[in-house]
Amino acid sequence: MLAKRIIPCLDVKDGQTVKGTNFVNLRQAGDPVELGRMYSEQGADELVFLDITASHEGRKTFAEMVERVAANVSIPFTVGGGINSMEDVDRMLSAGADKISINSAALRRPELIDEIANHFGSQVCVVAIDARMDEQGWTCYLNGGRIPTERGLFDWAREANQRGAGEILFTSMNHDGVKTGFANEALARLSEELTIPVIASGGAGAKEHFRDAFTLGKADAALAASVFHFGEIKIPELKEYLSTQNITVRK
Repeated sequence: MLAKRIIPCLDVKDGQTVKGTNFVNLRQAGDPVELGRMYSEQGADELVFLDITASHEGRKTFAEMVERVAANVSIPFTVGGGINSMEDVDRMLSAGADKISINSAALRRPELIDEIANHFGSQVCVVAIDARMDEQGWTCYLNGGRIPTERGLFDWAREANQRGAGEILFTSMNHDGVKTGFANEALARLSEELTIPVIASGGAGAKEHFRDAFTLGKADAALAASVFHFGEIKIPELKEYLSTQNITVRK
């Protein structure tokens, strides 16, 4: 059985790591380079770096910051935010990223997924989906959760899978920062309907929530931010706990 992955996420705004609740009320959480190095040393399996206002502000992710983080980590490193073209992907990979994450750009022009997969390989392309559960079901959002779209979570995830995405990073906007657990029902459905790994995001508040994401939600990886940034959960302790729950993790 493939080991389940634990992935800290650095949401970066103006060069600082920040964390909010339901995508708003951001507070500072530290220097992304130092946090990245710490997580790499603690045994995180991967690292995700998201320039969370790049798409909204219409600018590119800071390549220099990516270079500095990449120089300080020894684990796979995914970068997202403001990536709209093949040139952007090339620039981030050249700066040291192992994978790139696209969200708004993919919703606006789904062919970008095909282009990245065909040129760089599916393993490079993570399609991030920010979705909110409302009376219509799960609706996908653009620009860091600011703009609702006509796309539903499951249809869009299936299309991204078919176009060549290597992974789906699903963030439940309802659960983001609330620390009451992941959206396990939606995760389980995604895991059953897709042929690629699903990364759970939004809702981690306790070690048990990671266990549930892997068992109930059938996720391949679980991503979290504030519980790691503010020291509420230590990655080595989390992995030790998951091992006691018969969940395979890399030590």
